[in-house]
Amino acid sequence: MNNFRIAKLIIVFSSLSYLIGTFLRNYNSPENIENRCIFKFEKDFKNNLDTSHEEWNQILDLADKNYLKCMGIPQY
Repeated sequence: MNNFRIAKLIIVFSSLSYLIGTFLRNYNSPENIENRCIFKFEKDFKNNLDTSHEEWNQILDLADKNYLKCMGIPQY
């Protein structure tokens, strides 16, 4: 009985480790990081009709910098 309990624990921990590893590999893939960053900063790129051209350029610059920071791309 004790051997069966140990075998169950080993199976549960190995399965859990495999699932966590798979999740982290998928979550940190470049495609998923890009999709999360695009979704996060998508609202910044929507042009409001009552904003001036200069203000709109500042909004785009800030959104671009935040997007690059989110993607982990170094800025100079």
